[in-house]
Amino acid sequence: MTTPSSVLRDGFARHAWASLRLLDALEDLGTTVPQDRLPGTYGPILRTMTHLVDADDRYLQRMTMPVLQAFEDHGAQPVAELRPRVRAHTSRWADALDHLETGSLHVQITGRPDYPEIDRAEPLLFLQALYHGDEHRAQICSTLGAAELTVPDLSVWSFWEDQRA
Repeated sequence: MTTPSSVLRDGFARHAWASLRLLDALEDLGTTVPQDRLPGTYGPILRTMTHLVDADDRYLQRMTMPVLQAFEDHGAQPVAELRPRVRAHTSRWADALDHLETGSLHVQITGRPDYPEIDRAEPLLFLQALYHGDEHRAQICSTLGAAELTVPDLSVWSFWEDQRA
């Protein structure tokens, strides 16, 4: 039976699946991963992928802390360092969704000059994580395509087929 919770859980399963599939494609390229920044994107491929993973760390931290720890910019990490972080996020997102489902998740974001204080910020963080991941994965795929390299299929259709096969 489909429930609102199962739809959200599928969204985060797909979020991790897409990142891991993209990391697989980047790993297959080895040293031929383009280093240039395509105009209109965040930055070079590994820098963008690291930014995506770092942002998930921050969203997950916010699930339990109204004030974030100091941000550490990891620059451009290699695929081998990003993969275990994405895998760890999978269980952390599941834990956050468990807390949401039981009503025990209450996220408050303490305001700063660059954003307001937000009480009950759970929907904001869950939606932002999904949007942010897709936005940057699309930028990476555009960069791969512009370099005439193979672009992995990260569509929801592919995820559904892969998971339900």
